[in-house]
Amino acid sequence: MFETLHNGSTNGGDEDDYSSLGLLLLSGAIAALVTSPLLWLLLRASEVASPERAISLVLSARTAEILFNSVGLMTAVTALSVVIGVPLAVVTTGTDLPYGRFWTIVAALPLVIPSYIGAFAFVRTFGRGGEVSSALGVPLPTIDGFWGAVLVITLYTYPYVFLSTRAALLSLDMALVEAARSLNVSPIAAYRRVVFPQIRPAIAAGALLVALYAISDFGTPAFMRVSVFTYEIYVESGAFNVEYAALLSLQLLAVTAVILLIEARVGRDEGSSGGGRTARIRLGRWKWPAMGVIGTIGVVTLVVPVAIFGVWALRGPAGGVPSLSFEFGFALNSVFLATMAAAAACLLAIPVAYHSARSDSRLSRLFERATYVGFAVPGVVIGLALVFFGSNYAPWAYRTIPLLVFAYVVRFLPQVVGTTRSAVLQVDDRLVEAARTLNAGRFETFRKVTLPLILPGVVAGGVLVFLTTMKELPATLMLQPSGIDTLVTIVWAAHETLYYQYAAVPALILVVVSALSMVVLLRQESGLG
Repeated sequence: MFETLHNGSTNGGDEDDYSSLGLLLLSGAIAALVTSPLLWLLLRASEVASPERAISLVLSARTAEILFNSVGLMTAVTALSVVIGVPLAVVTTGTDLPYGRFWTIVAALPLVIPSYIGAFAFVRTFGRGGEVSSALGVPLPTIDGFWGAVLVITLYTYPYVFLSTRAALLSLDMALVEAARSLNVSPIAAYRRVVFPQIRPAIAAGALLVALYAISDFGTPAFMRVSVFTYEIYVESGAFNVEYAALLSLQLLAVTAVILLIEARVGRDEGSSGGGRTARIRLGRWKWPAMGVIGTIGVVTLVVPVAIFGVWALRGPAGGVPSLSFEFGFALNSVFLATMAAAAACLLAIPVAYHSARSDSRLSRLFERATYVGFAVPGVVIGLALVFFGSNYAPWAYRTIPLLVFAYVVRFLPQVVGTTRSAVLQVDDRLVEAARTLNAGRFETFRKVTLPLILPGVVAGGVLVFLTTMKELPATLMLQPSGIDTLVTIVWAAHETLYYQYAAVPALILVVVSALSMVVLLRQESGLG
């Protein structure tokens, strides 16, 4: 954690070299630590299955079904998210829609609720044997199974496409559209010929984020009983079918890697931008259906689940499992684990982010990017890898708080690395050089000058780790220490025991946590972007 001194004595230069080397080695050690679960997974997979056995499992009919369902779910969710997100972005930015800012917020609000919380509410209310059909005594179309999962994940992930497309539209110069209109081209044709080619990379980037989320989502397919990679890995690991769970994890990693490669390629394509706004289309009588569609989505995705959980909370559980009754200890356990994860992530992120921002070496950049691996890998895979490690190589650590906290750090460390690196890049080098001219040592300079300046970025990332850790479901379930229940484990237990009223209060708390996560993200983008 030291500054680079551009001018100084020979001894000072030697000190710079030694400190830079030490910081590089420290960054490399942290990168190796957070990527080690994948190595344990590969090692365990090679130990438990012979090549012949592995091939037979990979080519089995069941594996083919799981692959088909997973890819099909991802494809359907991605396509529907584009169908919903792009038109909403156009309507809220390129038309005369009344109260456009309000409807923009409504369209983005589904990000406030974790998809598995929405899935829990819908499947227990509108699924087979749900409250609505039972109360009416009439069979209704159910929201569960494959298409139920597609619907729920789409409703809670389309904002990725909406927000990325909207940002691209706001960056376009309206002169492009006006030039097309001057040739007697209709507004819709102008958008199709001029605007959409420019925003296509943004649409693709948002769609790939949706695809990555859909293929790695655990809670929604689990609540809807859809046979996809994430759910089956959890089931097989719980049934001690180690070799099959490991092979499914490797296949899921392969699919995820393909998505990331596509995302990296799309990320290099950028449309032209300007400083103005796109030309506005007059909606006329269509403004009412447009507002109705956005309002309906907001009600379905936010109001309905919150109302359902609110009714359950007021009603209270009717007997069943007293051990699932809400206790403040559940929330305190979640807060404690999240605080530990946030603190550990901040400590590990500072040297990696600092060295990456201050050094031009490829190794420093490689080590920084390596810390992002856990964020791209589904939580159920990280959970399985640490289950293998704990049960086979460190039984003393299996199902303990340190191992669970380590899983959280692997998953969410990039959130602190990103904000910290952005903060370091904004530090004025002249302040650092001024401190060094006063004979301040490198560590003292960092402690008194650099650290206070980058602390807001570190704290913002730490808060984000805290909030996302509280919502993490698969890793928590697979590594849960004995006797420690959290908000997410109570939601899962309520689902498993069919006493869903017990999930009401924990689910409402998680909704609030998700809302706070969104606020932190928005402030982070405005303050550090």
